[in-house]
Amino acid sequence: MLFKRVKPLDQILATAEKKSLVRQLGPVQLTLMGVGAIIGTGIFVLTAEAGQKAGPGMMIAFVIAAVVCGLAALAYAELASMVPVSGSAYTYTYGVLGEGLAWVVGWALVLEYAIAAGTVAVGWSGYMNGLLLHTNLFGLVSPGALALPEALRSGPYAGGSFNLLAFLISLVITWLLVMGTSKSAKVNAVLVAIKIMALTAFIIIAVPAVQDANFEPFLPNGWGSPLGGIGVLGAAASIFFAYVGFDAVSTAAEETKNPNRNIPIGLIGSLAICTIFYLLVGYGAVGSVGSQPMLGPDGLALHPGTPEMAAACQATDALVCSKEPLAHVMRLLGFNKLGNLIGLAAVLALPSVILVMIYGQTRIFFTMSRDGLLPPSLSKLHPRYHTPHVLTIITGIAVSLFAATFPVGVLADITNSGTLFAFMMVSVGVMVLRVRQPERPRPFRTPFVWFICPLAVLGCLLLFFNLGLYTLLLFFSWAIVGLVVYYLYGYRKSYLANGNEPG
Repeated sequence: MLFKRVKPLDQILATAEKKSLVRQLGPVQLTLMGVGAIIGTGIFVLTAEAGQKAGPGMMIAFVIAAVVCGLAALAYAELASMVPVSGSAYTYTYGVLGEGLAWVVGWALVLEYAIAAGTVAVGWSGYMNGLLLHTNLFGLVSPGALALPEALRSGPYAGGSFNLLAFLISLVITWLLVMGTSKSAKVNAVLVAIKIMALTAFIIIAVPAVQDANFEPFLPNGWGSPLGGIGVLGAAASIFFAYVGFDAVSTAAEETKNPNRNIPIGLIGSLAICTIFYLLVGYGAVGSVGSQPMLGPDGLALHPGTPEMAAACQATDALVCSKEPLAHVMRLLGFNKLGNLIGLAAVLALPSVILVMIYGQTRIFFTMSRDGLLPPSLSKLHPRYHTPHVLTIITGIAVSLFAATFPVGVLADITNSGTLFAFMMVSVGVMVLRVRQPERPRPFRTPFVWFICPLAVLGCLLLFFNLGLYTLLLFFSWAIVGLVVYYLYGYRKSYLANGNEPG
């Protein structure tokens, strides 16, 4: 039943033309959108979590995650250039593998985009709270005078009550997206420049301070084991979040000028830029101050995000315990002001990631609504701003509540589960379409497709099963809920099944 209804690609393109978005984004904006989505909480915040899981071996974790993402990017580029409409992996799956599986992918993408936006909002609040705690506002106030009460710095699962700043930044970004895509893209370009400058400054200071002794032992937790969530593979599964977002470029296909050319440029270009930065930043952080994990009484590494880890981190300045690791490294190296500036850069720039993630989520829901799988009222466009304002507001409120409640590490791993599943489906879709429609024009062709795509599937599976048992149980529970919703609404209301697609 999941594979029964397949929406022809030509029909997908025709549907998009009936209720389409304005094409206004070029290759530079797309690449910046990809960089804006990718460089964020993963490198600014999750560096500490990766260090706890793998120690200095997190460097290998960055490479593994980059390779898997690169393989998936090549698959994404082919389908995005062939089907330049909103919806990302959901749309591609609908046109190749069928409606039921497409719904599961679209439902899983909620984990990738909405939960990811909440993850970044929590990461942003960590830097903002750190900045408020350390700044003296150019000598006008004493350090810490501007800090929020502890209860409002984090959610109930992280020792607080309500993450106020994460909640507020999510609502501000939602308002900006309602105002319009082009305005959002221009703001994003400025924020991306700030992030690049901050990471460049970090590299210039940290890399020369690298000491060989900080890389020993290099693999304190080994490679890890399936479902364990610790070790190099466990770190790669978590740090994969640092690359999540490049596919947000494909969700903007319908709003892109000359998408057949510009989508592949945006996908591959943004991934290449970010990978270079990640390796240099990771090397500088590990080598300059060390990243050995905190151990429990049994001598084994503690799991990040647990009460035991929080207790072990009391009264220590270890990198793996920091909620603002890059600023923390600068302060440990004696560059307090620069640390505050990097914290300020993160505060200014991380919202760009929230922006792109909420943007991607609303465009996927927009496409599902346009297909009849969600109520048609959700895809209504604002009469003045021409944006799907209903979906944007609903998504923004949900993201703000996630951000106010849950810790960053838990949200990141849940995000990765949905992302890896979607990547697998895209890679499978490329291979299926090569067999079914070999003659179909492909402005971008995945090179060595029968090597690249199977390898992408295997890489995603490897990371998927190293997320930890708790995360996988949440993913499959979410998928089951999604199937129930589909059979109660989408299966009956689908325009494809009923032949009543609006003109």
